[in-house]
Amino acid sequence: MTQYIIRRLLYSLPLLMGVNILTFVLFFVVNSPDDMARMQLGQKHVTEQSIANWKQQHGYDVPLLWNDDAQGEKKIIDTIFYQKSVGLLLFRFGVSDSGRNIGADIKERAWPSLAVALPTLMIGLLVNICFALMMVLFRNSYLEHAGLVLCVILMSISSLFYIIGGQFFIGKVLRLVPISGYDDGMAAVKFLILPVLIGVFSGIGSGVRWYRTLFLEEVEKDYVRTARAKGLTETQTLFRHVLPNAMIPILTGVVVVLPLLFMGSLIMESFFSIPGLGSYTIDAINSQDFAIVRAMVFLGSVLYVIGLLLTDISYTLVDPRVRLS
Repeated sequence: MTQYIIRRLLYSLPLLMGVNILTFVLFFVVNSPDDMARMQLGQKHVTEQSIANWKQQHGYDVPLLWNDDAQGEKKIIDTIFYQKSVGLLLFRFGVSDSGRNIGADIKERAWPSLAVALPTLMIGLLVNICFALMMVLFRNSYLEHAGLVLCVILMSISSLFYIIGGQFFIGKVLRLVPISGYDDGMAAVKFLILPVLIGVFSGIGSGVRWYRTLFLEEVEKDYVRTARAKGLTETQTLFRHVLPNAMIPILTGVVVVLPLLFMGSLIMESFFSIPGLGSYTIDAINSQDFAIVRAMVFLGSVLYVIGLLLTDISYTLVDPRVRLS
C-alpha cells in the first residue's frame, strides 16, 4: 500500500501543476495587471503613475510568463507566474493583493468552515441513511411512495429557499437562534444551529433517494435471500448484511466531499456571515484578488486529490477483497 500511495502522490504532481497553470492563464485572460490595479485603487480616474506604483508594490510590474529583458534564468524567475504561482507547489501562499498573509487567513478561517460543514455532513449522513433504510424496510408500501414524493419535492426546491425561509421563520419569527453572525469558542454554537439544520434538511431529498437506490440493489442479491432463509428478520438483514455491503459507494460519496469540509460552502457562509474559507473565496472573487483566488483553487485541488486517495484506502477497510497495488 505504501508504494501505491507514493505512486498516486507522484501522479498528482502534474495534475496540480496543470491546475496552477490553468488558473493563472484563465485569470489573466479576463484581467490584466492594469485592470487589477484600477479595481484595487477604487478610484474613477486613476492616473497611470498610480497604476504603475501599485503594480510595482505588488509585484505585477514584470511580464507574465517570459521576461525578454532579463538574462539567463531570470527570464523565467522575473515573471509574475514564477513569483506568484510556483511557490504554491511548496504551499507558500504568499501575500494577498490587499497585503494580508494568505496562509494565516486560511488557518484562521478553516475552523469556522469545519464547524459548519462537519456537523452537517455527519448529521446529514445519519439522517439520510436512517430514512433510506426505513423506506427499504417498508418498500412497496404507501409509506415508501409517500417518502419518494416528499424526496422529489425537497429536491425540487432551491437551497436558497431553505436558507431565506429558515432565516425568516426560525430566526426572525420564532427568534430561536440568531439569523447570522459568528463568535469564538462555545458562543459560536448558537450561530451554527441554523446553518447546520438548513444544510441537513436541504440535502435530505437527494441523499435519501441515493442511499435508497444503493440499499435496494443489495436486498435483491442472493446473500440477502440466504440470510432470510436462515431465519433473520428483515431489520436484522438490513443492518447486518445490506448496510455493511453498501459501504463502498457510501464511502465514495462521503470521502470525496471531504475537501468541501475545509473549503467551506460559498453560499451558506455568505448568507450567514460565517468567516470561513467559502466567504473568503467569494470576497476575493468580488475584489479580483488573484493571489487569494489562485491559493484557494490550488488548495481545493490538493484536498480533492487527498480525498480520492483516502477513498481508495477506505475501500480496503470495508472490503477485504480490495487490494491496492
